[in-house]
Amino acid sequence: MTTRRELIAAFGAGALAAPFTAFAQQQRKVWRIGLLIESNPSFYVERINIFNERMRELGYLEGKDYSIEQRAAQSDIASLSKLATELVALKVDLILAPGTPPAVAARNVTREIPIVVASAGDPVGSGLVATLQRPGGNVTGFANGVASELVSKRLDLLRQMLPGIRRIGFLYLPENTANSAGLKQFEADCAKLRITSIRAPLRTAREIPTVFDALKRDTTQGLIVSQATPYTTWKDSIVEHARKHRLPAIYAASLFAEAGGLIAYGSSRSDGWRGAAAYVDKIFKGAKPGDLPIEQPTKFETVINLKTAKTLGIKIPDVIMLRADKVIE
Repeated sequence: MTTRRELIAAFGAGALAAPFTAFAQQQRKVWRIGLLIESNPSFYVERINIFNERMRELGYLEGKDYSIEQRAAQSDIASLSKLATELVALKVDLILAPGTPPAVAARNVTREIPIVVASAGDPVGSGLVATLQRPGGNVTGFANGVASELVSKRLDLLRQMLPGIRRIGFLYLPENTANSAGLKQFEADCAKLRITSIRAPLRTAREIPTVFDALKRDTTQGLIVSQATPYTTWKDSIVEHARKHRLPAIYAASLFAEAGGLIAYGSSRSDGWRGAAAYVDKIFKGAKPGDLPIEQPTKFETVINLKTAKTLGIKIPDVIMLRADKVIE
């Protein structure tokens, strides 16, 4: 027969154990992160590795503390909305978006699930956030720089390399709001400098040969390639066609210079993905996305491909060489 003392002891032990059991269950929660990407998943392997590495530093292990549900549009921007809807239906705890188009697609289908963007081109202009300091709503993350300022800088670098250049093309994705803002700045800068600006909209990989043939017919002397995730996916083809037409081009990401492009100037992509992990951690711990400011990049990289410069017969000015973070010979 159980004594009264044994019953009290058993009840007391159970009462004391209950909070610890609940805490252990809470600790065992596996967060579900929806990853919405606009191009080929293979392109993001290195960036996701950077994200996972930072998550480990913050105390999270993939498969134990969080899982990633991935949806990829394979450069079909129109399909992003459908894929975002699928992630919402899965009831993920958070959506991670590499750039502006997937972030916009996610926000259009949910205003409750937190959305963290690793590299937004124009978060205010695209309607993602109200302001950089107080985003409001369910979106936060990291920007890749002010589009207009970056375009002006790339134009300046191109002019330093090619003194006397009078006809410059601008390769851009019309559906990308940051590209549209960059185009506006580009045309305004060219007008002030009395340079002929040449629009070169590019929507699909199939259009690349046609677009570069048109640039050649327009006697384009230099080219600015906008920052757009599909362009990074198509980097080898874009760089090859620029080489084929002997067209000096400046790109937004170092990957282009590493693939044979003349020069690249843009923000550090790894910083955005590490920062995105830090914001995911804060949101998991209770922070509201709308209270987390959109962070601007503090580091910009200049990468020069000297081999390509020699092929094109271009001498890179010393002032640019001294500023280069990486020189490919």
